[in-house]
Amino acid sequence: MKHFRISAALAVSVALIASAAQAMTVQEFLAAAAGIPRNPTAMLRSDTRRLIAEVRGAVRTVNTERETAVAAGRPPAFCPPAGARVSISPDTLLARLNSIPVSRRNISVTQAMREWMADRYPCPAA
Repeated sequence: MKHFRISAALAVSVALIASAAQAMTVQEFLAAAAGIPRNPTAMLRSDTRRLIAEVRGAVRTVNTERETAVAAGRPPAFCPPAGARVSISPDTLLARLNSIPVSRRNISVTQAMREWMADRYPCPAA
């Protein structure tokens, strides 16, 4: 019986870790964002912080991909101005995610950021 409890606890732990590692889709992001009030108290909400963390993680991922491509001598997916810090306002982000057709909103927030940065900062033709 004790072995069964340990196995069950391990299975639940693995399932929780696996679900946490899954990327949030654009549809899930927009649904969560719709429930957040547009006032200063929004920053106190855990769902707001979760969405901010999702965007930060997506930005970090696409920047790492870009840096890795450059270091390997491959063309990067996007080319922001040298030395410029890219900032994204919440309204601009939501407008961009809402502009994605409903039929494509099953993509991850990371993929949406990847596509947005490629549109926003195209690389010059080689």
